[in-house]
Amino acid sequence: MSKVIVVTSGKGGVGKTTTSASFGTGLAQRGHKTVVIDFDVGLRNLDLIMGCERRVVYDFVNVINNESNLHQTLIKDKRVENLYVLPASQTRDKEALTREGVERVLNELRQSFEYIVCDSPAGIERGALMALYFADEALIVTNPEVSSVRDSDRILGILASRSRRAEQGDEPVKEHLVLARYAPDRANRGDMLSVDDVVEILGIPLLGVIPESQSVLQASNAGVPVILDEQSDAGVAYNDLIDRYLGENRPHRFLTVEKKGFFRRLFRN
Repeated sequence: MSKVIVVTSGKGGVGKTTTSASFGTGLAQRGHKTVVIDFDVGLRNLDLIMGCERRVVYDFVNVINNESNLHQTLIKDKRVENLYVLPASQTRDKEALTREGVERVLNELRQSFEYIVCDSPAGIERGALMALYFADEALIVTNPEVSSVRDSDRILGILASRSRRAEQGDEPVKEHLVLARYAPDRANRGDMLSVDDVVEILGIPLLGVIPESQSVLQASNAGVPVILDEQSDAGVAYNDLIDRYLGENRPHRFLTVEKKGFFRRLFRN
C-alpha cells in the first residue's frame, strides 16, 4: 500500500526541500519506488537540489490541467534506481493547484509508487495546505529556534484539524520530527534550543537530528541530495533517519559536542 508523506514546516528556509530530496533518495536507495513532488508552484527548487532542472519539460500543473500525462512529466533520477521527480511550475499561480486535480494525480501515482513524498512550500498558503491535506504521514522539519518551533506547532494544529484524515475522522496523520541545522555546542551555550527542548514543546516522536553542516550547501549547489555524501555528517544523519523510518533501531548521533583527541588535534586540517 502506498503512502503519501508531506515534508512541511511553518517557516521558510528550515531545510524542507533538502529533507524531501534526501528522504526520497534514501527510500529509493533501499529499493522502494519513490516519487518526490514539488508543491511550491511559482518558485520550484526541488529540481535544482535533485540536479534535474535541465530535464524539466512538463510540470505538476500541466498534469493537473491534462496538458501532459505522468509518463511525459515524471523525471527519472539518473543516479538512483526507483526514484522520480514531479517538478513544480515556475510560471503558474498557486491557485492552479485544485483539490480535485491534486487528488487525481496522487491517486494515479498510488498505483505505481510505494512512497509519494510531497515537498511543501513554507507557511499556510494554498500550496502548503494542499500538500498536507492528503497526507498519511508528515515530516515536521524545524530548526532549534523559538520562531521555527512555534511555526511548526501551528502546522501540527492544521494537520490535526484540516487534513482529509481529520475531516473524515480517520486515523490521524502520523507525525515525525526532523530537527535540522543543530549545533550541540551552541545548544550548550544556550544560543539555540536543545533537542530535548524541541521534543518537549512539539510532543511528537523524534525521527532525526541533522547537524549544521557546510556539506548541505555544497550538495545543494552541486544538484546532489546530501544523503549521497556518505562522508558528511549530514549525509550520515539522513541515512540514519531513513533506517529509523523503516523500522531499524538506530541511535541518534550528533547530539553532543565531539571531543577531539590529542592526535586528531595534532593532525587536524
